[in-house]
Amino acid sequence: MGKVKWLGKGAVILFILSLALLTTAMFTAVAQEKPKAEPPKIEAAKPAQGALVGNNLGLGGKLGPAIAKTPAGKGPGQIDVSAPRGAFGIPGAPDINYLLAIIWAVWVGWIFSTVGAFGGIMAGVGHITVYGLGDYAKSFRTTNPALNKTLTDSIRTSNQFLVGLSALISTINYLKSKRLAWPLGIALALGSIAGAVFIPMLTGGKISFKQYQGWFGVFVFVVGAVLIYELTPTGQKGKKAAKAAAQAFEKSVKEKKDTSSQGVTLKQFGITKSTFTFFGSDFHFNPIWAFIGGIVIAAISSFLGVGGGFLYVPYLTSIVGAPMYVVAGTSAFAVLISMLTSIAGYITVAKAGMDWGLIGIELVGVFIGSMIGPRTQKYIPDKWLKIIFIILAVYVGLGYFSQGFFGQKWVPM
Repeated sequence: MGKVKWLGKGAVILFILSLALLTTAMFTAVAQEKPKAEPPKIEAAKPAQGALVGNNLGLGGKLGPAIAKTPAGKGPGQIDVSAPRGAFGIPGAPDINYLLAIIWAVWVGWIFSTVGAFGGIMAGVGHITVYGLGDYAKSFRTTNPALNKTLTDSIRTSNQFLVGLSALISTINYLKSKRLAWPLGIALALGSIAGAVFIPMLTGGKISFKQYQGWFGVFVFVVGAVLIYELTPTGQKGKKAAKAAAQAFEKSVKEKKDTSSQGVTLKQFGITKSTFTFFGSDFHFNPIWAFIGGIVIAAISSFLGVGGGFLYVPYLTSIVGAPMYVVAGTSAFAVLISMLTSIAGYITVAKAGMDWGLIGIELVGVFIGSMIGPRTQKYIPDKWLKIIFIILAVYVGLGYFSQGFFGQKWVPM
Protein backbone atom coordinates (compact mmCIF):
# COMPACT_ATOMS: atom_id res chain seq x y z
CA MET A 1 0.00 0.00 0.00
CA GLY A 2 2.82 2.40 0.91
CA LYS A 3 4.52 1.76 -2.40
CA VAL A 4 1.30 2.41 -4.30
CA LYS A 5 0.80 5.74 -2.48
CA TRP A 6 4.41 6.70 -3.22
CA LEU A 7 3.97 5.90 -6.92
CA GLY A 8 0.68 7.78 -6.94
CA LYS A 9 2.28 10.93 -5.52
CA GLY A 10 5.14 10.60 -7.95
CA ALA A 11 2.77 10.31 -10.88
CA VAL A 12 0.87 13.41 -9.80
CA ILE A 13 4.06 15.46 -9.39
CA LEU A 14 5.48 14.32 -12.74
CA PHE A 15 2.17 15.11 -14.41
CA ILE A 16 2.18 18.63 -12.96
CA LEU A 17 5.77 19.19 -14.11
CA SER A 18 5.05 17.88 -17.60
CA LEU A 19 2.01 20.12 -17.80
CA ALA A 20 4.04 23.11 -16.66
CA LEU A 21 6.75 22.50 -19.28
CA LEU A 22 4.22 21.95 -22.06
CA THR A 23 2.34 25.05 -20.96
CA THR A 24 5.58 27.05 -21.19
CA ALA A 25 5.95 26.05 -24.83
CA MET A 26 2.28 26.77 -25.55
CA PHE A 27 2.38 30.15 -23.81
CA THR A 28 5.51 31.04 -25.77
CA ALA A 29 3.74 30.35 -29.04
CA VAL A 30 0.64 32.30 -28.00
CA ALA A 31 2.61 35.26 -26.65
CA GLN A 32 4.75 35.60 -29.74
CA GLU A 33 1.99 35.05 -32.28
CA LYS A 34 0.96 38.35 -33.80
CA PRO A 35 -1.74 39.14 -36.34
CA LYS A 36 -0.54 40.38 -39.66
CA ALA A 37 -0.61 44.15 -39.72
CA GLU A 38 -2.84 45.71 -42.35
CA PRO A 39 -1.04 48.01 -44.77
CA PRO A 40 -1.46 51.66 -43.75
CA LYS A 41 -3.64 53.82 -45.93
CA ILE A 42 -1.04 56.55 -45.99
CA GLU A 43 2.55 55.43 -46.08
CA ALA A 44 4.72 57.21 -43.53
CA ALA A 45 7.86 58.90 -44.72
CA LYS A 46 10.76 56.49 -44.69
CA PRO A 47 13.96 57.56 -42.98
CA ALA A 48 17.09 57.71 -45.05
CA GLN A 49 19.15 54.55 -45.06
CA GLY A 50 21.35 54.44 -41.97
CA ALA A 51 19.29 57.10 -40.18
CA LEU A 52 18.84 56.79 -36.42
CA VAL A 53 15.62 57.18 -34.45
CA GLY A 54 17.10 60.41 -33.04
CA ASN A 55 14.51 60.71 -30.28
CA ASN A 56 14.13 59.13 -26.84
CA LEU A 57 10.38 58.70 -27.52
CA GLY A 58 9.62 59.96 -24.03
CA LEU A 59 11.24 56.94 -22.34
CA GLY A 60 13.33 57.52 -19.24
CA GLY A 61 16.47 56.03 -17.75
CA LYS A 62 19.10 54.75 -20.16
CA LEU A 63 16.40 53.24 -22.35
CA GLY A 64 15.42 56.51 -24.05
CA PRO A 65 18.95 57.63 -25.01
CA ALA A 66 19.76 54.10 -26.25
CA ILE A 67 16.65 54.07 -28.47
CA ALA A 68 17.58 57.45 -29.92
CA LYS A 69 20.84 55.92 -31.18
CA THR A 70 19.16 52.86 -32.73
CA PRO A 71 18.73 52.55 -36.52
CA ALA A 72 15.20 53.46 -37.66
CA GLY A 73 13.41 50.95 -39.86
CA LYS A 74 11.27 47.83 -39.94
CA GLY A 75 13.98 45.20 -40.04
CA PRO A 76 15.57 43.16 -37.21
CA GLY A 77 17.59 45.34 -34.86
CA GLN A 78 15.75 48.47 -35.96
CA ILE A 79 12.90 50.49 -34.45
CA ASP A 80 9.85 51.42 -36.47
CA VAL A 81 8.61 54.59 -34.77
CA SER A 82 5.24 54.29 -36.54
CA ALA A 83 4.53 50.86 -35.03
CA PRO A 84 2.29 50.40 -31.95
CA ARG A 85 4.16 50.57 -28.68
CA GLY A 86 4.88 47.25 -27.01
CA ALA A 87 6.89 46.17 -23.98
CA PHE A 88 8.74 48.99 -22.13
CA GLY A 89 6.88 51.48 -24.33
CA ILE A 90 9.08 50.73 -27.35
CA PRO A 91 7.40 50.88 -30.80
CA GLY A 92 7.38 47.43 -32.39
CA ALA A 93 8.45 45.61 -29.21
CA PRO A 94 6.60 42.38 -28.28
CA ASP A 95 2.97 43.05 -27.40
CA ILE A 96 2.50 41.06 -24.19
CA ASN A 97 -0.90 39.52 -23.45
CA TYR A 98 -1.82 40.67 -19.91
CA LEU A 99 -4.00 37.60 -19.25
CA LEU A 100 -1.05 35.38 -20.08
CA ALA A 101 1.17 37.56 -17.87
CA ILE A 102 -1.06 37.23 -14.82
CA ILE A 103 -1.41 33.44 -15.23
CA TRP A 104 2.35 33.03 -15.51
CA ALA A 105 2.85 35.30 -12.50
CA VAL A 106 0.56 33.06 -10.41
CA TRP A 107 2.89 30.17 -11.28
CA VAL A 108 5.93 32.29 -10.32
CA GLY A 109 4.41 33.17 -6.96
CA TRP A 110 3.37 29.59 -6.25
CA ILE A 111 6.70 27.94 -7.08
CA PHE A 112 8.72 30.48 -5.08
CA SER A 113 6.46 30.38 -2.02
CA THR A 114 6.35 26.57 -2.14
CA VAL A 115 10.03 25.74 -2.65
CA GLY A 116 11.60 29.00 -1.44
CA ALA A 117 13.36 29.27 -4.77
CA PHE A 118 12.95 29.31 -8.54
CA GLY A 119 10.57 32.28 -8.58
CA GLY A 120 13.19 34.48 -10.24
CA ILE A 121 14.12 31.70 -12.64
CA MET A 122 10.49 31.24 -13.67
CA ALA A 123 10.05 35.02 -13.91
CA GLY A 124 13.09 35.02 -16.18
CA VAL A 125 11.63 32.22 -18.31
CA GLY A 126 8.48 34.29 -18.66
CA HIS A 127 10.19 37.53 -19.65
CA ILE A 128 12.87 35.91 -21.81
CA THR A 129 11.03 33.08 -23.56
CA VAL A 130 7.27 33.21 -23.00
CA TYR A 131 6.92 36.94 -23.72
CA GLY A 132 9.65 36.97 -26.38
CA LEU A 133 11.75 39.73 -24.78
CA GLY A 134 14.93 37.65 -25.05
CA ASP A 135 14.84 37.38 -28.84
CA TYR A 136 13.89 41.06 -29.07
CA ALA A 137 16.89 42.12 -26.99
CA LYS A 138 19.16 39.85 -29.05
CA SER A 139 18.10 41.57 -32.27
CA PHE A 140 20.01 44.72 -31.23
CA ARG A 141 23.26 42.89 -30.53
CA THR A 142 24.99 44.28 -33.62
CA THR A 143 22.86 47.29 -34.54
CA ASN A 144 22.98 48.88 -31.08
CA PRO A 145 24.82 46.93 -28.34
CA ALA A 146 23.93 49.65 -25.82
CA LEU A 147 20.20 48.99 -26.25
CA ASN A 148 20.85 45.24 -26.08
CA LYS A 149 22.53 45.70 -22.69
CA THR A 150 19.96 48.20 -21.42
CA LEU A 151 17.11 45.79 -22.23
CA THR A 152 19.04 43.07 -20.41
CA ASP A 153 19.10 45.28 -17.30
CA SER A 154 15.36 45.90 -17.69
CA ILE A 155 14.67 42.16 -17.86
CA ARG A 156 16.86 41.51 -14.83
CA THR A 157 15.06 44.17 -12.79
CA SER A 158 11.60 43.03 -13.91
CA ASN A 159 12.36 39.52 -12.68
CA GLN A 160 13.34 40.86 -9.28
CA PHE A 161 10.13 42.85 -8.78
CA LEU A 162 8.11 39.65 -9.03
CA VAL A 163 10.34 37.73 -6.65
CA GLY A 164 10.45 40.64 -4.21
CA LEU A 165 6.68 40.67 -3.69
CA SER A 166 6.50 36.88 -3.45
CA ALA A 167 9.34 36.93 -0.92
CA LEU A 168 7.52 39.53 1.19
CA ILE A 169 4.27 37.57 1.29
CA SER A 170 6.05 34.26 1.88
CA THR A 171 8.12 35.76 4.70
CA ILE A 172 4.98 36.93 6.50
CA ASN A 173 3.17 33.61 6.02
CA TYR A 174 6.09 31.43 7.13
CA LEU A 175 6.87 33.69 10.08
CA LYS A 176 3.29 33.35 11.30
CA SER A 177 3.46 29.56 11.08
CA LYS A 178 6.92 29.53 12.77
CA ARG A 179 8.58 27.93 9.76
CA LEU A 180 11.16 30.69 9.28
CA ALA A 181 14.56 30.32 10.96
CA TRP A 182 14.81 34.08 11.54
CA PRO A 183 18.26 34.11 13.26
CA LEU A 184 19.74 32.37 10.24
CA GLY A 185 17.69 34.52 7.87
CA ILE A 186 18.98 37.74 9.44
CA ALA A 187 22.61 36.65 9.08
CA LEU A 188 22.03 35.78 5.40
CA ALA A 189 20.09 39.00 4.79
CA LEU A 190 22.81 41.25 6.21
CA GLY A 191 25.32 39.62 3.89
CA SER A 192 22.92 39.91 0.95
CA ILE A 193 22.81 43.71 1.30
CA ALA A 194 26.57 43.92 0.80
CA GLY A 195 26.46 41.53 -2.17
CA ALA A 196 23.49 43.10 -3.95
CA VAL A 197 24.53 46.74 -3.66
CA PHE A 198 27.69 46.49 -5.80
CA ILE A 199 26.54 44.36 -8.77
CA PRO A 200 24.29 47.00 -10.40
CA MET A 201 27.18 49.47 -10.09
CA LEU A 202 29.68 47.09 -11.66
CA THR A 203 27.57 45.42 -14.38
CA GLY A 204 24.72 47.85 -15.19
CA GLY A 205 24.70 48.53 -18.94
CA LYS A 206 27.72 46.29 -19.52
CA ILE A 207 26.28 42.78 -19.93
CA SER A 208 24.93 41.65 -23.32
CA PHE A 209 21.82 39.49 -23.39
CA LYS A 210 23.75 36.56 -24.86
CA GLN A 211 26.18 36.59 -21.93
CA TYR A 212 23.34 36.96 -19.46
CA GLN A 213 21.36 34.05 -20.89
CA GLY A 214 24.38 31.73 -20.96
CA TRP A 215 25.42 32.37 -17.36
CA PHE A 216 21.79 32.21 -16.29
CA GLY A 217 21.70 28.65 -17.58
CA VAL A 218 25.07 27.69 -16.06
CA PHE A 219 24.15 28.62 -12.51
CA VAL A 220 20.71 27.02 -12.67
CA PHE A 221 22.11 23.80 -14.11
CA VAL A 222 24.88 23.56 -11.51
CA VAL A 223 22.42 23.98 -8.65
CA GLY A 224 20.24 21.23 -10.11
CA ALA A 225 23.27 18.94 -10.23
CA VAL A 226 24.05 19.68 -6.57
CA LEU A 227 20.52 18.79 -5.52
CA ILE A 228 20.69 15.55 -7.51
CA TYR A 229 23.77 14.66 -5.49
CA GLU A 230 21.89 15.42 -2.27
CA LEU A 231 19.32 12.74 -3.08
CA THR A 232 22.01 10.05 -3.40
CA PRO A 233 22.94 7.86 -0.39
CA THR A 234 26.25 9.75 -0.05
CA GLY A 235 24.53 13.11 -0.13
CA GLN A 236 21.97 11.98 2.44
CA LYS A 237 24.61 11.33 5.09
CA GLY A 238 24.52 13.85 7.92
CA LYS A 239 20.91 14.86 7.20
CA LYS A 240 19.26 12.73 9.87
CA ALA A 241 18.05 15.76 11.84
CA ALA A 242 16.43 17.30 8.78
CA LYS A 243 14.79 14.01 7.88
CA ALA A 244 13.48 13.48 11.41
CA ALA A 245 12.08 17.02 11.59
CA ALA A 246 10.45 16.69 8.17
CA GLN A 247 8.83 13.39 9.12
CA ALA A 248 7.56 14.82 12.42
CA PHE A 249 6.14 17.85 10.62
CA GLU A 250 4.42 15.69 7.97
CA LYS A 251 2.94 13.50 10.70
CA SER A 252 1.51 16.55 12.50
CA VAL A 253 -0.04 17.78 9.26
CA LYS A 254 -1.68 14.42 8.61
CA GLU A 255 -3.01 14.32 12.17
CA LYS A 256 -4.16 17.96 11.78
CA LYS A 257 -2.26 19.15 14.84
CA ASP A 258 -1.13 22.72 15.51
CA THR A 259 2.23 22.78 13.70
CA SER A 260 3.21 26.26 14.91
CA SER A 261 3.54 25.00 18.52
CA GLN A 262 6.61 22.99 17.49
CA GLY A 263 7.92 25.49 14.97
CA VAL A 264 11.26 27.29 14.83
CA THR A 265 12.60 28.37 18.23
CA LEU A 266 15.96 30.00 18.93
CA LYS A 267 17.83 27.83 21.40
CA GLN A 268 21.28 29.44 21.46
CA PHE A 269 22.86 32.45 19.79
CA GLY A 270 26.57 33.12 19.42
CA ILE A 271 28.89 34.83 16.94
CA THR A 272 30.40 31.55 15.79
CA LYS A 273 27.63 29.09 16.69
CA SER A 274 23.86 29.41 16.95
CA THR A 275 21.17 26.77 17.36
CA PHE A 276 17.46 26.64 16.58
CA THR A 277 14.97 23.81 17.00
CA PHE A 278 12.23 22.59 14.68
CA PHE A 279 9.91 19.71 15.62
CA GLY A 280 12.25 18.32 18.24
CA SER A 281 15.46 18.48 16.17
CA ASP A 282 18.39 20.87 16.70
CA PHE A 283 20.05 22.69 13.81
CA HIS A 284 23.38 24.51 14.16
CA PHE A 285 24.89 27.25 12.00
CA ASN A 286 27.75 29.73 12.09
CA PRO A 287 26.41 33.32 11.70
CA ILE A 288 29.73 34.47 10.20
CA TRP A 289 29.61 31.85 7.45
CA ALA A 290 25.94 32.63 6.89
CA PHE A 291 26.85 36.31 6.43
CA ILE A 292 29.58 35.42 3.91
CA GLY A 293 27.22 33.06 2.12
CA GLY A 294 24.69 35.89 1.87
CA ILE A 295 27.26 38.16 0.21
CA VAL A 296 28.22 35.59 -2.43
CA ILE A 297 24.68 34.42 -3.17
CA ALA A 298 23.26 37.95 -3.41
CA ALA A 299 26.06 39.00 -5.76
CA ILE A 300 25.37 36.07 -8.10
CA SER A 301 21.58 36.47 -7.95
CA SER A 302 21.77 40.23 -8.52
CA PHE A 303 23.94 39.62 -11.59
CA LEU A 304 21.42 37.10 -12.94
CA GLY A 305 18.44 39.28 -12.06
CA VAL A 306 16.81 36.60 -9.92
CA GLY A 307 15.97 36.19 -6.25
CA GLY A 308 18.75 33.80 -5.36
CA GLY A 309 16.44 31.25 -3.77
CA PHE A 310 17.86 28.62 -6.13
CA LEU A 311 21.21 29.17 -4.37
CA TYR A 312 19.91 29.80 -0.84
CA VAL A 313 17.96 26.51 -0.88
CA PRO A 314 20.92 24.16 -1.55
CA TYR A 315 23.09 26.30 0.75
CA LEU A 316 20.62 25.90 3.62
CA THR A 317 19.95 22.22 3.00
CA SER A 318 23.64 21.35 2.53
CA ILE A 319 25.44 23.62 5.03
CA VAL A 320 22.78 23.82 7.74
CA GLY A 321 21.03 20.54 6.94
CA ALA A 322 17.61 22.10 7.53
CA PRO A 323 14.40 20.52 6.16
CA MET A 324 12.66 22.14 3.19
CA TYR A 325 9.75 23.17 5.42
CA VAL A 326 12.10 25.63 7.18
CA VAL A 327 14.29 26.41 4.18
CA ALA A 328 11.49 27.93 2.06
CA GLY A 329 10.63 30.65 4.58
CA THR A 330 14.22 31.38 5.55
CA SER A 331 15.22 31.68 1.90
CA ALA A 332 12.28 34.01 1.24
CA PHE A 333 13.40 36.40 3.97
CA ALA A 334 16.97 36.58 2.68
CA VAL A 335 15.70 37.03 -0.88
CA LEU A 336 13.39 39.86 0.19
CA ILE A 337 16.25 41.95 1.60
CA SER A 338 18.48 41.15 -1.38
CA MET A 339 15.75 42.13 -3.87
CA LEU A 340 15.03 45.47 -2.23
CA THR A 341 18.73 46.33 -2.40
CA SER A 342 19.27 45.09 -5.95
CA ILE A 343 16.14 46.73 -7.42
CA ALA A 344 17.11 50.07 -5.91
CA GLY A 345 20.57 49.71 -7.45
CA TYR A 346 19.35 48.85 -10.96
CA ILE A 347 16.83 51.70 -11.05
CA THR A 348 18.93 54.46 -9.46
CA VAL A 349 22.43 53.50 -10.60
CA ALA A 350 21.99 51.40 -13.78
CA LYS A 351 18.93 53.48 -14.80
CA ALA A 352 17.04 50.41 -16.01
CA GLY A 353 13.84 51.19 -17.93
CA MET A 354 10.67 49.54 -16.61
CA ASP A 355 7.29 48.58 -18.07
CA TRP A 356 5.22 49.59 -15.04
CA GLY A 357 1.92 48.42 -16.55
CA LEU A 358 3.28 44.90 -17.06
CA ILE A 359 4.91 44.88 -13.62
CA GLY A 360 1.63 45.89 -11.99
CA ILE A 361 -0.32 43.11 -13.69
CA GLU A 362 2.34 40.54 -12.82
CA LEU A 363 2.41 41.57 -9.17
CA VAL A 364 -1.31 40.76 -8.91
CA GLY A 365 -0.61 37.23 -10.15
CA VAL A 366 2.39 36.85 -7.87
CA PHE A 367 0.26 37.86 -4.89
CA ILE A 368 -2.31 35.17 -5.68
CA GLY A 369 0.32 32.47 -6.19
CA SER A 370 2.22 33.47 -3.06
CA MET A 371 -0.91 33.16 -0.92
CA ILE A 372 -1.58 29.67 -2.26
CA GLY A 373 1.99 28.31 -1.97
CA PRO A 374 2.48 28.16 1.83
CA ARG A 375 -0.96 26.57 2.19
CA THR A 376 -0.26 23.78 -0.28
CA GLN A 377 3.44 23.20 0.54
CA LYS A 378 2.73 21.29 3.74
CA TYR A 379 0.86 18.63 1.79
CA ILE A 380 3.78 17.87 -0.54
CA PRO A 381 6.48 15.52 0.86
CA ASP A 382 9.92 17.04 1.49
CA LYS A 383 11.56 14.72 -1.05
CA TRP A 384 9.16 15.69 -3.82
CA LEU A 385 9.78 19.39 -3.27
CA LYS A 386 13.44 18.73 -4.06
CA ILE A 387 12.58 16.60 -7.08
CA ILE A 388 10.39 19.38 -8.51
CA PHE A 389 13.28 21.79 -8.02
CA ILE A 390 15.81 19.44 -9.67
CA ILE A 391 13.73 18.75 -12.78
CA LEU A 392 13.04 22.43 -13.37
CA ALA A 393 16.69 23.35 -12.70
CA VAL A 394 18.10 20.82 -15.18
CA TYR A 395 15.55 21.66 -17.87
CA VAL A 396 15.86 25.45 -17.66
CA GLY A 397 19.63 25.31 -17.15
CA LEU A 398 20.23 23.22 -20.27
CA GLY A 399 17.90 25.40 -22.32
CA TYR A 400 19.50 28.73 -21.54
CA PHE A 401 23.07 27.44 -21.39
CA SER A 402 22.77 26.02 -24.90
CA GLN A 403 21.12 29.16 -26.31
CA GLY A 404 23.48 31.61 -24.61
CA PHE A 405 26.79 29.94 -25.44
CA PHE A 406 26.02 27.81 -28.51
CA GLY A 407 23.04 29.54 -30.11
CA GLN A 408 21.10 26.26 -30.11
CA LYS A 409 18.08 24.95 -28.20
CA TRP A 410 18.97 21.61 -26.67
CA VAL A 411 15.51 21.34 -25.10
CA PRO A 412 12.18 22.85 -26.26
CA MET A 413 11.71 26.34 -24.82
